[in-house]
Amino acid sequence: MLIRLLRAHLGPFTRPITILVVLQLVATIAILYLPTLNAGIIDHGVLTGDTDYILRTGGIMLGVTIVQILCAGAAVYFGARTAMALGRDIRASVFDRVQSFSAREVGRFGTPSLITRATNDVQQVQMLVLMSFTLMVSAPIMCLGGIALAVRQDAGLSTLLVVIVPILGVIISLIVRRMRPLGRAMQERLDTVSRILREQINGLRVIRAFVRDDYEQRRFGVANAELTDVSLRFGRLMALMFPLVLTVVNFSSVAVLWFGAHRIDAGQMQIGALTAFLSYLMQILMSVMMATFMFMMIPRAEVCAERIVEVLETASTLVPPTNPVRVLDRHGELELRDVGFHYPGAEAPVLRGISVRARPGQTTAIIGGTGSGKTTLLGLIPRLSDATEGTVGVDGVDVRRLDPALLAATVGLVPQKPYLFSGTIATNLRYGNPEATDAELWHALEIAQAKEFVEAMPDGLDTAIAQGGTNVSGGQRQRLAIARVLVRRPEIYLFDDSFSALDYATDAHLRAALARETAAATIVIVAQRVATIREADQIIVLDGGEVVGTGTHRQLMAGNTTYREIVLSQLTEEEAA
Repeated sequence: MLIRLLRAHLGPFTRPITILVVLQLVATIAILYLPTLNAGIIDHGVLTGDTDYILRTGGIMLGVTIVQILCAGAAVYFGARTAMALGRDIRASVFDRVQSFSAREVGRFGTPSLITRATNDVQQVQMLVLMSFTLMVSAPIMCLGGIALAVRQDAGLSTLLVVIVPILGVIISLIVRRMRPLGRAMQERLDTVSRILREQINGLRVIRAFVRDDYEQRRFGVANAELTDVSLRFGRLMALMFPLVLTVVNFSSVAVLWFGAHRIDAGQMQIGALTAFLSYLMQILMSVMMATFMFMMIPRAEVCAERIVEVLETASTLVPPTNPVRVLDRHGELELRDVGFHYPGAEAPVLRGISVRARPGQTTAIIGGTGSGKTTLLGLIPRLSDATEGTVGVDGVDVRRLDPALLAATVGLVPQKPYLFSGTIATNLRYGNPEATDAELWHALEIAQAKEFVEAMPDGLDTAIAQGGTNVSGGQRQRLAIARVLVRRPEIYLFDDSFSALDYATDAHLRAALARETAAATIVIVAQRVATIREADQIIVLDGGEVVGTGTHRQLMAGNTTYREIVLSQLTEEEAA
């Protein structure tokens, strides 16, 4: 998965990667050349007393060192830029894919997991690539070049490499093999900690209302302890690797000096050659240590790559049309024909055989008990999900054939839980229409019964809004969300229980103002409060995912048991009449 992910995203960076490899090659060759020059200084300069040779060769060593420094610095520059750009592109790909998901795919992964995959997982892959460009490219060149030059210095002493290198390989492979499953477990535990933390932050009021602080602390403590345990086990293996490698390196150095001294004493080797051989041995072992550092990162990065690819390869159930309809008459007529909706793996469908027609200038209300499918039905119209049966049509065209931008311009939704973005009141209102003037914003606020409290704020339209709108009340959030849709001025308005946080007087004033403002539009309202929908032109009664009644308030009170029960649970017989 890691190779597949990198192959898919490194294509645009072929040129900087090629330059980087060339620079690393030159820098590594320069490093490998220095011990040979140093051996020459010892054997032909120091031992013979040739000062000119020492100065001449020393000057060459200085020049080679400068070349090595420049090439290594440039390689790090290109490597860092490429790795950061790769991380940027992968994050963008994950973001784009998640944006195409329906609620079904988001629910499958979970919000905390998607956030972790787009941030921490991408960072792990990015760091691996950065380390690969700065260390791993030069490591094999240095290892192979060091072996070749060590053999050139003394073939007999080079037999030690036949023992040393395999020992290092076995140590590294055994440790890496145990690190891989721990890397996956670590990312999964991180998902769990993120999920619990997110729940506790969002549900802080509920936790304190039920005095469950101790319980939540214990729950987070368990998840945190599990993450700590896995991280410690992973860290112990990482900490074990370097001492083992260093032990092999030190024993190797002692062995080289021991056997090398005997060969010098026997006249089979020069002192300079032993010095160079020892330097090459250190370079070989250093390259193995660099590879070891990379191998420690690979298991976790590989797991992260699998999780990223899982998101990228998940196809959304909201398939964009191949030949989208880009122009509509835009009268605002809405029709649902035999619509059904079924969640994958569910025993029974959520909706069955829903047929509804809503015309411009009319208000259609949907009411029903909890779990009857009201919100699900409303979500099919703007394609938050697609119907599994039947068709949802806008102006005679199936919404699955409409261009998403056109559908969004035609249908405006105020969701059950209105969400405001961090910014200002003005930026939130202009979310649907960036070109709206301040006058249009104030007009929308007036219709939504929000003008008064916005004017009372110190900065008016420029008042800061916290993420999620947490610095305003629930009723204010609902009214701002309604104003945001009014600024867009679509042909079809969908209100999903959007008046539930309003008092009866504000509710009545808002509906009266809406009726005047949207007189030519199609209005669909989902509500639990009977007073909100009793004046609707038609009321759809849902029960168990099926339509069990259609008509006006008076007609349904006279002939529909389900509707009558809902009304009388809120109003007296006299009030209902």
